[in-house]
Amino acid sequence: MVKNTGKIKKVAVFTSGGDAPGMNAAVRAVVRGAVFYGIEVCGIIRGYDGMIKGDIIEMDGYSVSNIIQRGGTILKSARSDEFRTKEGREKAYHNIKKNKIDGLVAIGGNGTYTGAMNFNKEFGVPIIGVPGTIDNDLYGSDYTIGYDTAVNTALSAIDKIRDTADAHDRIFFVEVMGRDSGFIAIRSAIGGGAELAMIPETKTSTQYVINKLKEVSNHSRSSHIIVVAEGDEEGSAQDIASRVKQSLPHLDIRVTQLGHIQRGGSPTAADRVLASRLGLGALEGLFEGRTNVAAGIINRKLVYTSFEDAITKKKPYNREMVRMIEILSGRSYKFRVSASEEE
Repeated sequence: MVKNTGKIKKVAVFTSGGDAPGMNAAVRAVVRGAVFYGIEVCGIIRGYDGMIKGDIIEMDGYSVSNIIQRGGTILKSARSDEFRTKEGREKAYHNIKKNKIDGLVAIGGNGTYTGAMNFNKEFGVPIIGVPGTIDNDLYGSDYTIGYDTAVNTALSAIDKIRDTADAHDRIFFVEVMGRDSGFIAIRSAIGGGAELAMIPETKTSTQYVINKLKEVSNHSRSSHIIVVAEGDEEGSAQDIASRVKQSLPHLDIRVTQLGHIQRGGSPTAADRVLASRLGLGALEGLFEGRTNVAAGIINRKLVYTSFEDAITKKKPYNREMVRMIEILSGRSYKFRVSASEEE
């Protein structure tokens, strides 16, 4: 049990930016933790936008009953252009003081952290972040809330796509989320037995894909799954597939964009446990006098990383896992190390 310094008598929790499965479990952990420690707790509806409008509700242990298994967020989420202005943040601060809130727990991604950092620097309100994003691209935590669920959603889809690909000898380009990172693409490609993953972190040209498909075109097995992160430098899965089709018109090529289904659904056990641990860790971090930091799990231990580092430092991807994809695909060709990896 962590000892409260006495400065934190009331906390508020909110979710911001893109929703992620497990956010409700994190909210629940903050609320139930506050009840356990005997302090007041409230929720801010629709993130920073609700903070500006004063949309703040009192919460207790019963208000978070039966939500740990639910996707989305009961506190709703929104992006706030007004909060990006000094005037907007002043309105938010006025409502925080009006409601006698001593500390904030902000659940979200990069944009949420940026807003929290600016808010803390300008007005000094203690605030700790919790990494909630399916992309798993936040520095300071091995995994982020929602990532495991998103990977399993993508994997389930890839398994079903594999069935129809095999039945018709088709090549499927499957686009997964990952605007700036390929974490979902890498893990779902390995788990789904894909032949290739195209991610923003490495340079894999469309011509390389064409060459590989030419190499295996004489094999008896002619179905293939290629996973594409939406932020790949070659473009969308549809763009890449169209160029491949122009060069290899005899192939039966299809495209599936999984889109926002990866954000929804009941969170996995891993996401529920992670969210619970991080939510409570953020609350207890406030008790210890921490601020302007994000809670995270690294090597199974709770850590705190400054917002500045979490925002600006690039989270490295696992090169070994990328190398595994083509080796385990069972193709005769060898893995080509990309130019970025040779450096």
